[in-house]
Amino acid sequence: MARKNRAPRREGADPVLVVGLGRFGSAVCESLVRQGVEVLAVDTDEGRVQKYADELTHTVRADGTDGEAMRQLGVQDLTRAVVAIGSDIESSVLTVITLSEAGVRTIYAKAITRKHGKILTSIGATHVIYPEFIMGQRVAHMVTGGLSDYLEFEDEFAIARCSAPEETWGRPLSESAVRTRHTITVVGVKRPGQAFTYAVPETVVHPGDELVLSGRIHDVERFTALAPRT
Repeated sequence: MARKNRAPRREGADPVLVVGLGRFGSAVCESLVRQGVEVLAVDTDEGRVQKYADELTHTVRADGTDGEAMRQLGVQDLTRAVVAIGSDIESSVLTVITLSEAGVRTIYAKAITRKHGKILTSIGATHVIYPEFIMGQRVAHMVTGGLSDYLEFEDEFAIARCSAPEETWGRPLSESAVRTRHTITVVGVKRPGQAFTYAVPETVVHPGDELVLSGRIHDVERFTALAPRT
């Protein structure tokens, strides 16, 4: 099978270890490869390893909880890893411990509950990701808030994409003054059939335009509630 959508190898970029080739792990791997980053993908399931052998840089059948196996793969020489194991909490925890003890400096780990995440942080994970929780947030805001996309950060900050509210139509952003009135920043504007453009004070917003905006979660939610429902 031919490797698809692979970018040229990124010079100076260290390989990334990904443990677990389920839906989340394989998506991480494929995205890294498209960016030109070498990936060492590890899974205990031979079928998954073979499935992605032609798509990813390196795939190996191994147990991430096995310190000796990980040392033989040279993980002690890597600086970044993603532990993409979710449902098997014991394996997730033991893999993070193994990588931390091997000296991997930056470890991203998938968690399925807040308690799971706290455990991972306490044993060496530097970043904990909650894929299901994040996707649930996005869908909920898209359903109730007239948004087409939404991303929330831990420090009460959010980025959203929504249809332009009527109060912004036919005027430049400097005149509608959404930043002053709503305490949000319009980052970009997309007209139907056209690419996104960076927003400047002179940008005129028309009916049917989409806005990419950022700000505090409460302010973003309040502003996007004004967007026309689709």
